[in-house]
Amino acid sequence: MAWRCTGATNAELIANMAKAGIISSDRVAAAMTKVNRAHYVRFANTAYEDSPQPIGHGATISAPHMHAHAAENLLPFLKPGARVLDVGSGSGYLVAVLYQLLQDPSDPRSKESKVVGIEHIPELVEWSIENLRKDGLGSALDEGRIKMIAGDGRKGLPEDGPYDAIHVGAAAPTMPKALVEQLSSPGRMFIPVGTYAQQIFQVDKDANGNVTEKPLFDVMYVPLTDRDKQS
Repeated sequence: MAWRCTGATNAELIANMAKAGIISSDRVAAAMTKVNRAHYVRFANTAYEDSPQPIGHGATISAPHMHAHAAENLLPFLKPGARVLDVGSGSGYLVAVLYQLLQDPSDPRSKESKVVGIEHIPELVEWSIENLRKDGLGSALDEGRIKMIAGDGRKGLPEDGPYDAIHVGAAAPTMPKALVEQLSSPGRMFIPVGTYAQQIFQVDKDANGNVTEKPLFDVMYVPLTDRDKQS
């Protein structure tokens, strides 16, 4: 089970998720290995627990196995040169993983890659930027290859789109049309949808702009909301 993937170190956590079949790609394993989760949580001594953790302001960082599921699901669209949006970017952890997945030293398009993180709590945006710098991604921030902004993630950020991949880290009550519109053709979104009963949906837009929605599995996420409603 996913919660049995807890490790004493980042490497052990990732190895346990691979043994459990949650991580099946070498690319995802390598990207998550490059990102030290201890830089993105409030309490370093619990950094490698496979469980969601509070990060302040009523927000949480998702369990590592959920980030791994998201990375594996979006992987076909995570290539050098891609544009990716992370809605509800929180501490910046998944932004860092997604950024690493777009990097290939042998591919010059890597420098054209961009990951945008949008979070409605300004204090978390500031903290996430500190975390990313601690994790060695200061130059990516300075050069605009990683962009962290405060805003209403439900509306996305059309000026930096369209996006080859979109990850949403909180549950929308219904499918957000604005985010579907900002998907590239082709593109994919990984999003939890629902209120009391929630499911992860894989939303695919094909080269002709046709959209399909596929439920993957049941989850329980915090709601995708605005700052005034955050508790």
